[in-house]
Amino acid sequence: MASGSIIEDKGLFGPKSRIWRVNRESAVTLGGTCAILMQLAHPRVAAGVRDHSRFEEDTVGRLRRTLDLTMTIVFGSRTAAMQAVRSINARHRAVNGPGYSALDPELLMWVHATLVFSGLRAYQAFVGPLSAADRNGYYQDTKEIGILLGIPRQMYPANIEAFDAYLETLIEGGELRVGEGAREMGWRVLRPRIRRVPRIAFAPMQVITAALLPPRLRDEYGLAWGPAQRVAFSTFRVGLVGLVALAPAPIRWLPYARHAYRRLELQRA
Repeated sequence: MASGSIIEDKGLFGPKSRIWRVNRESAVTLGGTCAILMQLAHPRVAAGVRDHSRFEEDTVGRLRRTLDLTMTIVFGSRTAAMQAVRSINARHRAVNGPGYSALDPELLMWVHATLVFSGLRAYQAFVGPLSAADRNGYYQDTKEIGILLGIPRQMYPANIEAFDAYLETLIEGGELRVGEGAREMGWRVLRPRIRRVPRIAFAPMQVITAALLPPRLRDEYGLAWGPAQRVAFSTFRVGLVGLVALAPAPIRWLPYARHAYRRLELQRA
């Protein structure tokens, strides 16, 4: 595996990998809604979610299960990571319909690309800068996950610069478009129905998502991005970057990462 070891305890990557460095940060999960809205902007992905997901009834639960599987692949033991891969692949085999299949390498590649984009965007926005080498190392690590999930290695752009070009071409081309169904599902992500939690409580997430999304997709989802939203995001970002810089690892890192370091006895967390 890229950047790390496949020894059982270290899992698929290990603590020296770029993917551990980026994905261990809790702040990076703030890019999750950006990734989901980008995914739904692909009409065939949106159709699969609409037809095969309990998205409307259990939005939060679906997001939590997706995060659990993804972080297990990154931080779990090799046995746990491969079990998560098998779970995802089994689920994908059941998702097909008119004009789409979750096993379609092109759709898998788009979903994968949204996760890489949003992870890097969120890290650089809320944690700190990444060098070109670090961005490329992260991208190369994520390739190994995509390959396990059915994306042929030859489909991948060679490096992060080529990946950026691929993403820009797809976003600015004609294949992506936010239809009415995608817009409705996107707003359910941004304003999930949680008992006794008013919808206004999710307003900050709307601002964060608007800031991270590519401008064209932000506009198609109808997310406001005027002076008020820009000031709110800038204020939030400055405050969060300061907190991240001061917070010790046991507070800053995701539980998946803390457990992984503890498993290796490398970090008291």
